Amino acid sequence: MEISERVKSRLAVLSAHLAVSDLAGLEQVLLAIEPWCTSAHMSAAPHGSSLKGNLKILDERTGKKYEVPVSENGTLKAVDLKKIRIGKDDKGIKLYDPGYLNTAPVRSSICYTDGDEGVLRYRGYPIEELAESSTFIEVSYLLIYGNLPCQSQLADWEFAISQHSAVPQGVLDMIQSMPNDAHPTGVLITAMSALSIFYPDANPALKGQDIYKSKQVRDKQIVRILGQAATISVAAYLKTVGKPLVLPSSNLSYAENLLYMLDSMGNTSYKPNQKLARVLDIILILHADHEMNCSTAAARHLSSSGVDVYTAVSGAVGAISGSIHGGTVEAVPKMLSEIGTVENIPRFIEDVKNRKRKLLGFGHRVYKNYDPRGKILKKLADEVFSILGRDPLVEVAVALEKAAISDEYFVKRKLYPNVDFYSGLIYRAMGVPTEFLAVARMAGYLSHWCESLDDPDTKIMRPQQVYTGVWLRHYEPVGERTIK
Repeated sequence: MEISERVKSRLAVLSAHLAVSDLAGLEQVLLAIEPWCTSAHMSAAPHGSSLKGNLKILDERTGKKYEVPVSENGTLKAVDLKKIRIGKDDKGIKLYDPGYLNTAPVRSSICYTDGDEGVLRYRGYPIEELAESSTFIEVSYLLIYGNLPCQSQLADWEFAISQHSAVPQGVLDMIQSMPNDAHPTGVLITAMSALSIFYPDANPALKGQDIYKSKQVRDKQIVRILGQAATISVAAYLKTVGKPLVLPSSNLSYAENLLYMLDSMGNTSYKPNQKLARVLDIILILHADHEMNCSTAAARHLSSSGVDVYTAVSGAVGAISGSIHGGTVEAVPKMLSEIGTVENIPRFIEDVKNRKRKLLGFGHRVYKNYDPRGKILKKLADEVFSILGRDPLVEVAVALEKAAISDEYFVKRKLYPNVDFYSGLIYRAMGVPTEFLAVARMAGYLSHWCESLDDPDTKIMRPQQVYTGVWLRHYEPVGERTIK
């Protein structure tokens, strides 16, 4: 029987692992990236002519004029505004920007979005193409290393992640000690953070701040996190639903393994449905990264202080679990269940307009058009329900979408379905925990972590504030104070 190139490559890597130390073997797998084997470098298409120039500012308070340089990307350095003052006690102009609506703390080449046009690209590749043809593991490589891997690189990459999917027994014991009613995301956050205890060799506080300058050390943490996040997320979910722990299989793809651990109950002959595994793979791709969102910003914020990568990633998972971030995936099915039937939609719409209810799964900070991920998920939903049966809530979802996008109130506010609207229903139908969203986003967190380590402009993040409190007062003895 002819042996496939993928199998040959895995055997070669396994031999290398047996012949050399663990770290050296991983270095051989991940560091030998030959130019002929990678995707051709895709230079970004010009967004238009250069925006470089100078911004002239007239301060009407003083009559003074200032000139601030504007970069070719249309940005100015906020610190350049500090020179605009009215007196010696004035600390200069600050940008007041709640929620960072128009502040760019980093420059990144990982992900591009255009909210007005409904565009999302990873390293220049349209999300539609990647969802159609790629896999989550391949996309993870793209996000982290900048190019799509060739066949042998992909096989080595898959093998390395598979080999690092085993979670330290102490972490598994900790998961089992958690309360049965604990939320799986809380368990995932705790377990991911605990990995830093089990891998002190990756802690800059113990091994020195230069430790992550080593690509070998970085790559080891990357495959550890991608491999173990899947195992931990399923273990956390199984614990909270009272099912026994199932460890991953070395013979399955990443998405297949998630379904295997989730549904097999330890039956090693169990084979996940291939179509559902492909759907899950696409969902992971769609959630892999999304520019400088709240949780990715949290990861970069934490990383800027020099913490270990496990602490940074667990903090990001904490952010994505928020009810108006990734938590919406879980909240949408609950909202649809509360609506109940199609007949109740008009009343619900009116309650939303009167601000008595919230329309979850619609609108996005970035997209003022259809979320491109939402369009893909809507098609995937039909495939899932053709296999598993149609969820009654789907009729409510379809009718709600139709009512909202034809209502002037929502159209005027550019509220269209986002990625969370249908993904929650798909997760529910497949019996997949919403924590898989955090597993997908690990690829994005790690890519931004690596980028921040290489960026010479990276500084510890320490935002300014606008102080609005009492200017000065003096201490009074407790006996002289009055109720205020």
